Amino acid sequence: MSEPIKIDVWSDIACPWCFIGKRRFEGGSGLFAGAGEGRAVEVEYHSFELSPDTPVDFDGSEVDFLAGHKGIPAEQVGEMLERVTGIASSLGLNYDYDNLKHTNTVKAHELLHFAKANGKQLELAERLFSAYFEQGRHVGRIEDLADLAAEVGLDRAEALAALESSQYLEDVRADQRTAAEFGINGVPFFVIDGKYGVSGAQEAQTFAQVLEQVWTERQAVTA
Repeated sequence: MSEPIKIDVWSDIACPWCFIGKRRFEGGSGLFAGAGEGRAVEVEYHSFELSPDTPVDFDGSEVDFLAGHKGIPAEQVGEMLERVTGIASSLGLNYDYDNLKHTNTVKAHELLHFAKANGKQLELAERLFSAYFEQGRHVGRIEDLADLAAEVGLDRAEALAALESSQYLEDVRADQRTAAEFGINGVPFFVIDGKYGVSGAQEAQTFAQVLEQVWTERQAVTA
């Protein structure tokens, strides 16, 4: 059996296209895996903060934040959110911007590194995205994050201690430095097999094609 194709994903929990991109990549990797024996991928998430200056407890709606932060007219923001909500819905995601709690995501990124160290990163990424976009949960406060960690089978007390001590903050910063070195200035960004970069929430078929290309190249080398 061949080694799984490594997928490094730079994303932010507060990025609506990152959750959409996650679903589309899962669709594409499923198409790829179903095309023949021995095909597999290994996914690792890396930290990227879209708005690092956001307060943990932002007083206002997502419209308020985007209108203030990006300088976009509120009416236009509403149209943007409606569009992205429709695209998410087509993938089975139920974005709820009325109840979304905008927050700083650095602690969520620290928790993803804690989860990686404990073999639960993919489960936690899914949980955080859903909690933020679909369930109106707070993903910026450490107590709330520890609760979410426990929900995917991580030790709550250990997660809380890691967040309180900022144990994984340097890992977050290292991811961000690597993103800067790669020239990544928007997310989601997928690095496939360490050599191909795919920017944005591409369609599932696009991901499947890139994976197929990497697979074909590998077979040519080992033939």
